[in-house]
Amino acid sequence: MAKPVIAIVGRPNVGKSTIFNRIVGERISIVEDIPGVTRDRIYSSAEWLNLDFNIIDTGGIDIGDEPFLEQIRQQAEIAIEEADVILFLTNGREGVTSADEAVAKILYKSKKPVVLGVNKIDNPDMRDQIYDFYALGFGEPIPISGSHGLGLGDLLDEAAKHFPDTKDKDYGDDVIKFSLIGRPNVGKSSLVNAILGEERVIVSNIAGTTRDAVDSLLTYNGDQYVIIDTAGMRKKGKVYESTEKYSVLRALRAIERSDVVLVVIDADEGILEQDKKIAGYAHEAGRAVVIVVNKWDAVEKDEKTMKAFETNIREHFQFLDYAPIVFLSALTKKRIHTLIPQINQASENHSMRVETSVLNDVVMDAVAMNPTPTDKGKRLRIYYTTQVAVKPPVFVVFVNDPELMHFSYERFLENRIRDAFGFEGTPIKIFARERK
Repeated sequence: MAKPVIAIVGRPNVGKSTIFNRIVGERISIVEDIPGVTRDRIYSSAEWLNLDFNIIDTGGIDIGDEPFLEQIRQQAEIAIEEADVILFLTNGREGVTSADEAVAKILYKSKKPVVLGVNKIDNPDMRDQIYDFYALGFGEPIPISGSHGLGLGDLLDEAAKHFPDTKDKDYGDDVIKFSLIGRPNVGKSSLVNAILGEERVIVSNIAGTTRDAVDSLLTYNGDQYVIIDTAGMRKKGKVYESTEKYSVLRALRAIERSDVVLVVIDADEGILEQDKKIAGYAHEAGRAVVIVVNKWDAVEKDEKTMKAFETNIREHFQFLDYAPIVFLSALTKKRIHTLIPQINQASENHSMRVETSVLNDVVMDAVAMNPTPTDKGKRLRIYYTTQVAVKPPVFVVFVNDPELMHFSYERFLENRIRDAFGFEGTPIKIFARERK
């Protein structure tokens, strides 16, 4: 199910990153009292009253050397394009400024719901300062304090009223849904066409021509699939070309609807930092992953080329060490036939459930091979292990003290479980719990 998207919009130094971090619950964006310092990750998932949503801090968009008001305009336009609900943030200490009015004029033209927040209202005596903000024309201003966490519940309550119905089309449990994610112009649409065997998706050498997510139905050897082609930029022009980060948001939406995610890499260009960032979202979402190296026909090869490229991938994508790698060419359709079997295997492992007795035999054998760690004379004791979920597989290890479960030992147990049961193509999660 695709989550609703909230975008935080406003002129610099109104506290967008502080509010973003408060809502997300961790310090993801950099926060300094200097306009325009946000350069860190600007997307995250959040939850409010059992409602899941994605949130964007538009202050993290680097527009380049554009003039001050032009940057504000571009960031606001992108938010209008991408978000379901817009949080228009202002600074209560400074009152309504010309820059606030410039943002408001842009938001008037959108058909998206706008919730107006007045930040830096740190105590009740300051509440009278919000009345000037009625003049912006977005209804009742909501007083908030990012530094103290005040009023955010009211802000999110109002935003949640405008969430769209995001219920996904039900394709049935026997249908495997897979998406293709990657940087613009790595050949995602061409690969969809190659898999389908027809020109179902417009293909162009201009990065970002796919305008929206496109579902394509596929029947292969009697099995049914849904291919979700991640959308590129909706608008052409300098604004979108200079903000490639927004391709990540489209990838997030597709990932949420998928069972298996194909991380597509351009063999000709090699691995770039953006590839790793986009792939990281699939891993964090707990989806099954297959790494697809496209445009393999464009690479000069000898008998060592594929092995060297695979080694390079493993070095750069250490967090995806469980993901199989497929080399192919969407253009020539060479090795396309190797892709569907890997998707099937990853999907099957993603939903695999292991019998508790067999699982405990494997874990106890692992402990016998490598005894549990000690800390200050106290040894970790593992009583039993059980699988509590699938998609992805989740295991709970009941112990005497969860604090004694060091990351390295958790990783050791994961490797032993993978050795015993496979789980190629899917992340697995292990949690230590105290036995009551």
